[in-house]
Amino acid sequence: MELYFITHNESKFLEAEEIGKEYSVSINWVNQEYEEIQNNKLETIALKSCKRILQKEPSLNNKNFFLEDAGLFIEALDGFPGPYSSYVFKTIGNEGILKLMEEEKNRRAFFKSVIAYYSNNETKIHTGKTEGEIIHNMRGEKGFGFDPIFQPTNSNATFAEMSLETKNLYSHRQKSLRELLTSL
Repeated sequence: MELYFITHNESKFLEAEEIGKEYSVSINWVNQEYEEIQNNKLETIALKSCKRILQKEPSLNNKNFFLEDAGLFIEALDGFPGPYSSYVFKTIGNEGILKLMEEEKNRRAFFKSVIAYYSNNETKIHTGKTEGEIIHNMRGEKGFGFDPIFQPTNSNATFAEMSLETKNLYSHRQKSLRELLTSL
């Protein structure tokens, strides 16, 4: 089977491509940026983004494709940055989050991934969630985004310290993708 992953983030694609191999599914990268709506729910963002892409690129109506939206939800910050994670990363980055968390004892957080999968004129949602904590100092050079400050539960490493193969054992994205791939 062949799927198309619409994202401008090569790191997300590489993670998905590795998972696809385990299921004998060829995941092709469609390097396309698209305008995301702003909303308090990742599910709404993914669904509406999918509809917008279909309006902009009608040729995709005949393909099986997916897109993914994800967010970091920090308990002590009432779920911030949540669905606004990409914007927050671009504006204050990891340093800004660590500054906001300086005096916080509660470091619990989770990453959530939402995939909108389109096939045969129908869109379905698949989700994944990884619990963990915000560490006190950035660690690691791998990954992207908030990976250097997030350490998943039952791991001594941040996402940025993990190989792609190890990250794909823990990550929220692999969970939503595996849910999608097992449903095919």
